[in-house]
Amino acid sequence: MNTSADFQFLSISRAMEYIADEAGVMTLMQTLRQSLHDDLPRIEQCLAAGDVPGANEWLHQLKGFTPVFCTQALVEEVVSVEALSKHGKAAEVQAAYARLAPKLAGLQAEVDRHIAANP
Repeated sequence: MNTSADFQFLSISRAMEYIADEAGVMTLMQTLRQSLHDDLPRIEQCLAAGDVPGANEWLHQLKGFTPVFCTQALVEEVVSVEALSKHGKAAEVQAAYARLAPKLAGLQAEVDRHIAANP
């Protein structure tokens, strides 16, 4: 498995520390891939509708993956936005997520690239 450091948001070395098994990393990464594909649009839909509690549910689920697969900076930002979504006003959460969303899209692209390179 390629563990190169050419990713900005995805940390394969961190995933290996947590899981310690290449097959396990790739299996769980497939789940992360599906979650990003399904949940990022759901978060955006909830926030567009002003449904912060709904967005929080999806952000909370995403937060569970971040310590395993993401760089520390992205982990901290996801944790921050998820925490804000528990009690923050819709406009605050929408603004925070708007800053986070491009990074999550980057993570999704890196996950896709890693999976494609390691069939």
